Amino acid sequence: MTTGEARTLNESPIVSIITVVFNGEKVLPRTIESIRKQNWKNFEYIVIDGNSKDSTLEILRQNEDIITYWQSEPDKGLYDAMNKGLKAAKGYYVCFLNAGDQLYDENTLKSIFEGLNPLPDIVYGETMIVDAEGKEIGLRRLKAPEKLTWRSFINGMLVCHQSIYVKRELADSYNLKYKIAADYEWVLKALKKAKSIHNSKLVVTRFLDGGINKKNIRRGLSERLRIMIKHYGFFLTTFNHLVIGVKFFWFLFKNKRF
Repeated sequence: MTTGEARTLNESPIVSIITVVFNGEKVLPRTIESIRKQNWKNFEYIVIDGNSKDSTLEILRQNEDIITYWQSEPDKGLYDAMNKGLKAAKGYYVCFLNAGDQLYDENTLKSIFEGLNPLPDIVYGETMIVDAEGKEIGLRRLKAPEKLTWRSFINGMLVCHQSIYVKRELADSYNLKYKIAADYEWVLKALKKAKSIHNSKLVVTRFLDGGINKKNIRRGLSERLRIMIKHYGFFLTTFNHLVIGVKFFWFLFKNKRF
């Protein structure tokens, strides 16, 4: 295992931003730069690398002034790496920003958290989809609801995993039996436990199009269906999947993307 620690925080930060990466030399720099340019600094930045073989480790060493903690070792996949990030996190909130994703602009963290008092259990916002060159494609197909509860997720993952800040003590470990949809259950379980949920009404993340969910749609849908039945029951889940299917194909027809 290789680790690096750039700085020690004198007090717990408001936000622990966690990035997981494997062979991410082409996309990791844009993620790090979006962290670096934030004009609100009450955060820690954690990077968990899966023993990359490209220049990812060199990139991490070059940016240790902004990276609070990083480690590089083999893992059992994406969600195992995320669990390692959770264990290292010391912030009041945790947020995951995977390699290639970005905070929306330099004011994002300041706009979300400055003056937010009292601190709610969960804070969320909207997501902008971008292509490999960083060009905006459009807002995410599933829009964040005005008011979010755990029941909202019967209609799918209405808030992107990268656009939600969860109180650390509400954040369970990811269930490693799910390979694609563990993030769906992770957010759902946090929402179930949350007593206060705040809509920032901001676009908070630039999400790089083409992640593992798109590459493994059938498996992802199957896993999500099992999770939904577990939390919502068979009949309600089946009915809502018919509605979700109609909405999906209508969006695909109109926008030629999903």
